[in-house]
Amino acid sequence: MRLYGVVGWKNAGKTGLMERLVTEITGRGITVSTVKHAHHSFDVDHPGKDSFRHRAAGATEVLLASRNRFALMHELRDAQEPRLDDLLARLSPVDLVLIEGYKRDSHPKVEAHRAETGNPLIAPEDPTIRAVASDTAVDLDRPVFDLNDTKAIADFILSEVGL
Repeated sequence: MRLYGVVGWKNAGKTGLMERLVTEITGRGITVSTVKHAHHSFDVDHPGKDSFRHRAAGATEVLLASRNRFALMHELRDAQEPRLDDLLARLSPVDLVLIEGYKRDSHPKVEAHRAETGNPLIAPEDPTIRAVASDTAVDLDRPVFDLNDTKAIADFILSEVGL
């Protein structure tokens, strides 16, 4: 599977860019899966539901399935957070996996940047960031795209991964 990441500081526009890229790239007939790293605790389940009750009772994994989708929930229960490679191995094959976050991993990335956040660019110190998508002019030694020019960013990513 080909991998490409979207990184940036909080409120830099990562999720919006990911959403637009998935729409643009799948619209071209390319299959895409996504991985999102969360820096906080999260839950996709709801108290009182059967699957929640299974997890609360101590199940390590609960697979919830219907005719429309399935979700596999895995409780770490004091185990270390899995590495990105281990998580990617669980995905079904697709043409491209877009990864939001995991900025310290070695896959190629585009950095989302919004001037209003006041955060510095990550790119100057990180050679795995191959381009920047920004809402302001940026002087950099690699490609810089308008944050809202989804087509150009998608073209760049697909060219980078050979699709």
